[in-house]
Amino acid sequence: QLQLVESGGGLVQPGGSLRLSCVSTGDLLDYTVAWFRQAPGKEREGLACVSRSGRQIKYADSVKGRVTASRDNAQNTVFLQIDALNSEDTGVYYCAAKQTTWSAYVQRCEPDMYDHWGQGTHVSVSS
Repeated sequence: QLQLVESGGGLVQPGGSLRLSCVSTGDLLDYTVAWFRQAPGKEREGLACVSRSGRQIKYADSVKGRVTASRDNAQNTVFLQIDALNSEDTGVYYCAAKQTTWSAYVQRCEPDMYDHWGQGTHVSVSS
């Protein structure tokens, strides 16, 4: 069973940056991975979906230009860099994985598509 562990969250001032990491206990090579955010009182939102190679990435319009997702398959790790943080970025950030190839379907980057989830890492943006 694949297990995912996120880290890198914390308290950040507006305008700051964070780099979140997600380490897998197993080989991620065959998995499409994604980052999701759940803000207080809101539904879980897909931020970025990353193909198995890392060469294809789909970003949500809400964060495009401020977020960079990447992966290091040799280290079984996925990253999410978030810049220009604002209060609306506050929430719990999750990484997820699904053993599938890149497709128009998986690019929809929706939570119910993913089978494996981390426990989340909390990000709070406040002065």
